[in-house]
Amino acid sequence: MIDSQRVLDFARSEVFDRTFKEGMALVEETAGYLDGPGRAAAKRLSRAAALAYAGESMRLTTRLMQVASWLLVQRAVRDNEIALSEAAAEKYRLIAREEAPVGDLSGSDELPEALKALMGKGAAIYERVRRLDESMYGEPGAPAPNAVGDQQARLAALFGRG
Repeated sequence: MIDSQRVLDFARSEVFDRTFKEGMALVEETAGYLDGPGRAAAKRLSRAAALAYAGESMRLTTRLMQVASWLLVQRAVRDNEIALSEAAAEKYRLIAREEAPVGDLSGSDELPEALKALMGKGAAIYERVRRLDESMYGEPGAPAPNAVGDQQARLAALFGRG
């Protein structure tokens, strides 16, 4: 079961505000880089590096859009625009959309340092928000806790019937 007070407390916290601002600023920074200096840098790369650039920039923007979406959902919960039960649905869960790890692409050692820095920042905020999602809403697909059953099991163990 979701601790609704914990979710609401987080959504109203300074930590949430900072995370929200950081996530949205990173989305803007990445878009600005990819549309400007990144586009020019990509044209100067070898074929293998250009393919790696395309793959990594797509992965980065996908992750950042997932983070932004999750943050917007939490803000909507805070502002009573959507119900907590809706925010907890798998379609809004960041952890439910976690990508399979990808190995280094051929040519990735030639990627521009600016893109590598954005990839590092993107991975860090994605992981932070993924952990927040898991701590606030639990593991997706995990059975809901059964308080009565848990208490009965403890009593049975206490009285030697377990």
